[in-house]
Amino acid sequence: MAQDPYQTLGLSKSATADEIKAAFRKLAKKHHPDLNPGNKAAEARFKAASAANELLSDPERRARFDRGEIDAEGHPTEREFYKQYAEGAQGGRYRPQSAQDDAFGDIFEQMFRQGGGPAGAGRGQGGAFRGQDMQFALTIGFGLAALGGTTRIALPEGRGLDVSIPPGLRDGQTIRLRGQGQPGFNGGPAGDVLIEVSVAPHPFLRREGDDIHLDLPVTLAEAMLGGKVTAPTLTTPVTLTVPAHSDAGKTLRLRGRGIPAYGKRPAGDLYVKLTLVAGPPDAALEEALRAWAGRHDFNPRAAMQEAP
Repeated sequence: MAQDPYQTLGLSKSATADEIKAAFRKLAKKHHPDLNPGNKAAEARFKAASAANELLSDPERRARFDRGEIDAEGHPTEREFYKQYAEGAQGGRYRPQSAQDDAFGDIFEQMFRQGGGPAGAGRGQGGAFRGQDMQFALTIGFGLAALGGTTRIALPEGRGLDVSIPPGLRDGQTIRLRGQGQPGFNGGPAGDVLIEVSVAPHPFLRREGDDIHLDLPVTLAEAMLGGKVTAPTLTTPVTLTVPAHSDAGKTLRLRGRGIPAYGKRPAGDLYVKLTLVAGPPDAALEEALRAWAGRHDFNPRAAMQEAP
């Protein structure tokens, strides 16, 4: 039996839609399978969070769950089963609905909801109705969002659907797949599939606009003497030249190594900020630094001490 979706997301029943979205994104970024390869427990937590978000992000299904009409998996509860028949015509006998009853019930519900059309659907000519839209939440890796590509999702009815990710997709954006939703009625067009995308964080890279930023550790020798170092990028690693006498925080810019160009949008840049790592203890190095400090009266904080 599925856990209460509010407990799964760590929320109370008064949570807002934004709080539900934020809680799911936080869990998705922590437990996404791409960030936890081979970790079955993390995969299970990610699937549970996805199911909870799918239920609670749909206002109608959330309301039904809160009223006790469906369970955490979206199935009608026993309470709802008997309620449907207890509210029937007086003197009527209880009987299970047939598949045909369900089908006609769905059709008439769509025909008369919202003044003649289904929720999320449009009415066409000759009594035709547009099919309902389907909404999904999808978490993708940082590299796929930045570079673009294709991923595949599984729809509830078992159908697989390829989703094209354009380069530079941002966290929280929605992809619309036209005509891939629920089929229309009486010759009406099919609805759409709407996919809200969350982007999992990268262990080293971070995005700011269309630029990519990287904090790159360097040794004292590399910063002082300069040299060649290797840095990761969105694609393959690159070799950088660290100028001699580089201070911690010095930033190197690689043009065109950020988010790729797409349409009329130019490519972003990669900014590499040097961070100094002292490295393991070394007696000879420490002695050399003491000798250096004794020969140089250098205070990098002098300007701070002189400020009013």
